[in-house]
Amino acid sequence: MIPNEDQLALQEAARRFSRERLLPHYQQRERDGKMDRKLLREMGELGLLGADVASEYGGLGVDGVTTGMIVEELAYGDFNIAAVILVMSLCGAIIARNASPAVAAEWLPKIPQGNAILALSITEPHCGSDAGALQLKARLDGDTYVLNGEKTSTTYCDSADAFIVFARTGTVESGARGVTAFLVPSNTPGLQVNCFDDLGSHCSGRGSVFFDDVRIPADHRIGDENKGFTQVMAGFDYSRALIALQCLGAAQASLDEAWAYVKEREAFGGPIARFQGVSFPLVEGETLVAAARQLSYHALALRDAGQPHTVEAAQVKWLAPKTAFDVTHQCALTLGHYGWSMDLPHQQRMRDVMGLEIGDGTAGIMKLIVARARAGREATEERGTAST
Repeated sequence: MIPNEDQLALQEAARRFSRERLLPHYQQRERDGKMDRKLLREMGELGLLGADVASEYGGLGVDGVTTGMIVEELAYGDFNIAAVILVMSLCGAIIARNASPAVAAEWLPKIPQGNAILALSITEPHCGSDAGALQLKARLDGDTYVLNGEKTSTTYCDSADAFIVFARTGTVESGARGVTAFLVPSNTPGLQVNCFDDLGSHCSGRGSVFFDDVRIPADHRIGDENKGFTQVMAGFDYSRALIALQCLGAAQASLDEAWAYVKEREAFGGPIARFQGVSFPLVEGETLVAAARQLSYHALALRDAGQPHTVEAAQVKWLAPKTAFDVTHQCALTLGHYGWSMDLPHQQRMRDVMGLEIGDGTAGIMKLIVARARAGREATEERGTAST
């Protein structure tokens, strides 16, 4: 991939912001445990937030490859701030493609400005990967829908200005074909949240969202009734490739820090970089990160060209988080007893990256997607079980 001048300019803006504004306070934001709204507005002013939102709504209308370049650079400085771009991209695309003109006009301009955080609320306590088994109900009552039920593992549950909620409007037997999407403002009566005490990504505020007779106008339905599952699945291939770059950006930061350390740290009469046992593991890490990066941008390039990219997106979604965790772990070991300190960012990057070995599709689900594409769905299903 050879970027053009516009892409390079945006990448450089993201790189400078990442290293000057994000990296120095990455760990402090984690300790604060909340999203920095002022920082998001700064990103909006630089065109780094919601860059792929259409220009008519205040975005730059850039393609997926360019968005990936921004995500990777920002993740170098702060894994969790980069995640905002990714989630806003997915939510913004769902709204742009499917929401009513009034809802789109109200919410889409707020994304590139940094004036709104949107959350995607799909997972429920009884089902994780089986999104077709959702039970939260939405029933039409006159000109409003009434929502009742519970969502879990919703990122930004404590900071979101609105939730894109997937609810059951059809029967349970209809599975994914009976799911509808809605935009629910966070200040709607009857909506409550509860945050989890997670291993990492504390400022992202993952938690549960409870709906107790939550009423929303009928025009806040996103797309056709019973078509919500199709809408979100259409965006997952894109977001999975961006997730891969988010993880790789964090791993690259640890690699750069480890290289700087081994050039300066002296033992047995010289810098420890001269020892193959020290430098070779870092070389292996650089190689694996570079390979995963190329596949990630290949998936995005296919997407931008309107070509199928489900397999490539699934491949990098399981590969990149694992690679990033393993590489960052090696960087921590390279620093010896210094790497064991909570003062350095390697331990936080490992905890943050690990969350995306789970969220947005586990490695097992991603491998199943690829296996079905290569061997066929029937050949990869267990006998006697229902397909998802």
